[in-house]
Amino acid sequence: MKQQCHISFVYSSWLILFCGFLFYMIRGDILQAVLWMFFVAFFLWLYVRYFPSLSRSMGYGSVADQPATDIQHASGQVILYTGLGCPFCPLVKRRLNELQSRMGFQLTEIDVTLKPNLLIAKGIRALPVVEVGKAQWVGNATSQQLASFITNNMGTTKAAEPAA
Repeated sequence: MKQQCHISFVYSSWLILFCGFLFYMIRGDILQAVLWMFFVAFFLWLYVRYFPSLSRSMGYGSVADQPATDIQHASGQVILYTGLGCPFCPLVKRRLNELQSRMGFQLTEIDVTLKPNLLIAKGIRALPVVEVGKAQWVGNATSQQLASFITNNMGTTKAAEPAA
């Protein structure tokens, strides 16, 4: 199974949250509505937080990182499109933040959860999406894959070796 989060999953998880809240409010059970909001949001947070340890049992395989070697300086813009509730987005964001400090690119994160027009304009159907120039990487990626993708899609120069 490809390691990506389909945008319909992001929207359906928030739709379930909203519909449950609305259901309990219509019934007049305000306490149950508040508890529903709290526990479903808490469950979504737990799911994203502990996803790396659950990914194999869910059929996604390992999401372990492979460190980047042969880092090259890359001055340019990298855009990360994320969605609230996507379990792969925090993994890729953490890896890009680490690479940013080593490669020198500018990183911009855009949460597309409430931006359907942007999804349509960019043709985004799954998350996370890493965009460098006109090239896009969709789904989870190791640090090595991200470094290679960034290097291949923007002007790069060999990073200076640290002084001994």
